[in-house]
Amino acid sequence: MIARRPAPVLAVSDAERQRVEQVERLAASGPPGAPELIEMLADPSWTVRRAVVASLAALGDAAVHPLCACLSARRDSEARLAATVDALVASLGDVDAAVLALTLDPRPALVADAAQILGRRGSAKAVPRLAELTSHPDDNVAVAAIEALGRVGGRSAVDSLVDAVSSGNFFRVFPAIDVLGRSGDPRATGPLAVLLEDPRYLLEAARALGRTGSRGAVAPLVRLLGRPSDGVVRVAAAALAELRERYRERYGTVAPIDEALRSEAPAPGVARRLSQSLAGADPAEQAALCSVLGAIGGDEALLELTRLLDADPPVASAAADALGQLSRSADPRVLAALRDGDSARRLLLLPLVRGTAAAGDVERCLADPDAEVRAAACDALARIAEPGSARALFQVLDDPSPRVVHAATTAIQGLGGPEVEALALAAARDGAPAARRTALRILGHLAPPSALPVFLDSLGDPDARAREQAIHGLASLAAPAALDALVAIAADPAARIRAVAMRALGQSRRDPRVIDALLAGLGDGDAWVRYYACQSLGKLGWEAAAGVIAERLRDESGQVRVAAIEALSGIKGDLALAALEQAARDGDTDMRRSALIGLGIAGREASLPTLLDALSSPDVATRLVAVSAISGFSSPEVLPALVRAAGDPDESVRAAATSFIAGRPGAEATRALVALLVASRAQGPLLAALSTPVPGRIEGILDALGTADDELSPLLTAALARMRLPGAHAALLEALRLPRAPARKAAATTLAAVATREGFAAVERAARTDPDPEVRRVSASVLAQWA
Repeated sequence: MIARRPAPVLAVSDAERQRVEQVERLAASGPPGAPELIEMLADPSWTVRRAVVASLAALGDAAVHPLCACLSARRDSEARLAATVDALVASLGDVDAAVLALTLDPRPALVADAAQILGRRGSAKAVPRLAELTSHPDDNVAVAAIEALGRVGGRSAVDSLVDAVSSGNFFRVFPAIDVLGRSGDPRATGPLAVLLEDPRYLLEAARALGRTGSRGAVAPLVRLLGRPSDGVVRVAAAALAELRERYRERYGTVAPIDEALRSEAPAPGVARRLSQSLAGADPAEQAALCSVLGAIGGDEALLELTRLLDADPPVASAAADALGQLSRSADPRVLAALRDGDSARRLLLLPLVRGTAAAGDVERCLADPDAEVRAAACDALARIAEPGSARALFQVLDDPSPRVVHAATTAIQGLGGPEVEALALAAARDGAPAARRTALRILGHLAPPSALPVFLDSLGDPDARAREQAIHGLASLAAPAALDALVAIAADPAARIRAVAMRALGQSRRDPRVIDALLAGLGDGDAWVRYYACQSLGKLGWEAAAGVIAERLRDESGQVRVAAIEALSGIKGDLALAALEQAARDGDTDMRRSALIGLGIAGREASLPTLLDALSSPDVATRLVAVSAISGFSSPEVLPALVRAAGDPDESVRAAATSFIAGRPGAEATRALVALLVASRAQGPLLAALSTPVPGRIEGILDALGTADDELSPLLTAALARMRLPGAHAALLEALRLPRAPARKAAATTLAAVATREGFAAVERAARTDPDPEVRRVSASVLAQWA
């Protein structure tokens, strides 16, 4: 393993800075500094702890045993424990043996920490011991071991994972399902298929079967396609689609999977059932359902997919792709319709065409009177990738429709090859102005050495846009003559040409002449030249230019000032950061917003106070930018700031803040969303946010149900139901056993709406045996709706 120097740490106060300097001195002293560093693992500052962790990790073997001793003996501080675990995970020393010894300790919490460390380190030698720990009497230890196997790779521990998924213990089964599926071992399909009969595990087991990439998983997944729940059908279809892709990645074909699908498909009507389940599905699920329809094939699937071509665009597109799978058996009919059909029919059929045999018929569509059809024909030729179609595509480079020209250009670039190169060279020399411009663009994309003379000659083209394409083309070539020409053009008398050259130089390499030309461009009299010079220096990441770029923050032209901010965002170093900090406090709102974006991209903790201050700006756009910029930070101050922003007077700021809170894991974020739900009338967006299935969300909702009233409880149980996850369903079942009646009533209503076998059974029991008469009445009422 190659030792890495710890990342520099930026302190946020003088006291912290002093302690960080102490850490650096101790780290510089080598192994003798380890004991004092370990004492600092519980420092109240996360910044200091991060420096301590990095330093101890860099010490390697000298710190391993002291860290293990600390983990074992000093368990009174959560901060120290977390930092110790992080240091052992990141250590450059031989950690595995020492940590494996900790797994023999009788204390479950210590064993769980050890398993976590081994998993995060990806320790292959720990797999046998981790496999043993999956049957540990303590659930926390078993789960930690299962999750560790998931990080390491569970294939060598399949037997232990099979035992875990067959244990009946939810806390062990749930994580083991995912690890077993990802193992890719064919032995996983049997026990995972058994779990399909348990509503708590059905959805996750189906996903795991898809991840196995095993042909043996087809039959149990196909049986799910006959289930009454749309959610189950969608998950099964997505699993089958993933199974096909994993099988393709592994073996280069999906034919065996598709054969199994067709042989295992239930009675006629499966195609219609798959189509019905599209309602409410997200785009990925829609694509999966159509993919399965295409794989199953048959007249019914063909009919359903053809009907779906009239659905909303995402569904229609997926249906078209699926029809492409079926078109091999229908190619003669498709091609005949393509030849004889009108523009509308051609527009419908062109996306379905596959195979080089169709190239000639598709080429005829390039003369269709409808520009959309001509563009679709270009797209089809790009998909077919028949080199012989290059000449026909070049003939439409001067088409009056920009859409057609763009599609033809894309198709030509995809073809490549000697013929395309020759045709592009000829068109760049002798074509019409539009064709010359496009040919130069194609040559810039292909970057053949033979293009150099053409680019140089085209610098004198009477068409200004062709000259600009030639300049950009030069930037794509590695030839010294191309760079010589670019550098010379950067000093052209015409400001527009200089600006184009500055932009092109940003696509070249870090040659000293390039840097000199760009630095000179920063002082050019034309604002756009300065603009592109700033941009290009930022793209090249030239740190030494930070100072002169920072001077452009006072440029008289607004676009140059914004470009300077953008450039500084891409340049490392304290000077660039300091300039961004200063710009973020600028009175110009555009400058300030750009600087805030740059600080967010840089992601350095020292910038967080500036970003937090921006949340109080009177300008809505500035607050919106600040919300986005802080979302990537993990500091404790961020969540409270996002919560405050979720109450912003502006709807766009509220929506952005809510979405970022929704994506944050942990109980604290869940509590924040619940509080916002209570306080807000806009329950729709907040309910959607609360339904985001991040770690800790289900547990947090269940905790909130413990104290919720009759108004809040139905919203919380609805959020669990919207997740459509086994864990959420288990939480609903648990809510039916909570002490508070409002939670039990809401759970009964929601479980009946979810309509699972186990849910109905639980509600039926509640209708008979719940101690609260109102809960019994509610339960009986919702059951009656399903009678």
